Amino acid sequence: MQQSSDTSVTSRLKAFADSKSRTITTAVDADYGLISKQLAGLIEGESDRIANLANCSALLWQELPDINWVGFYLLKRKKLVLGPFQGKPACTRIEMGCGVCGTAASMGKTVIVADVHQFPGHIACDAASKSEIVVPIIKDGRLIAVLDIDSPTPDRFDHRDQQGLEALLRVLLPQL
Repeated sequence: MQQSSDTSVTSRLKAFADSKSRTITTAVDADYGLISKQLAGLIEGESDRIANLANCSALLWQELPDINWVGFYLLKRKKLVLGPFQGKPACTRIEMGCGVCGTAASMGKTVIVADVHQFPGHIACDAASKSEIVVPIIKDGRLIAVLDIDSPTPDRFDHRDQQGLEALLRVLLPQL
């Protein structure tokens, strides 16, 4: 990654962190252990990456409360390209370092945004989305995709969601 892109991502995250106020809280718990077991059963013996990503997004759509979009963006030719998802039609290509997805992809780390309207450079695919979590998927030391989940509720996602989704992706990863 170029130095200027790293600086840009860092600047956006710093500006976001400085302006963020977490006054609204939502207690939404998901049983990620159960979801992980369900996913393991769905993908067992299936080697097709798209089929497994599709089942994972459908399962999360079914099981996670208070979300309005869930899906994957796959890294292709240094851009994130829309993959299997559930929800309204979405942006098809995202540049690395742009928006929440591109930022998480560039950093290689999960990004949780309490209020997407306060995130500098946010890409609005659905005006109803208020908060977002993006989890990078790294295989053999290389980014291959990101999992993106939006909610119509501000501050919907927290560290429990991060831990649960990261564990879920460890179940999915061998089948990608």
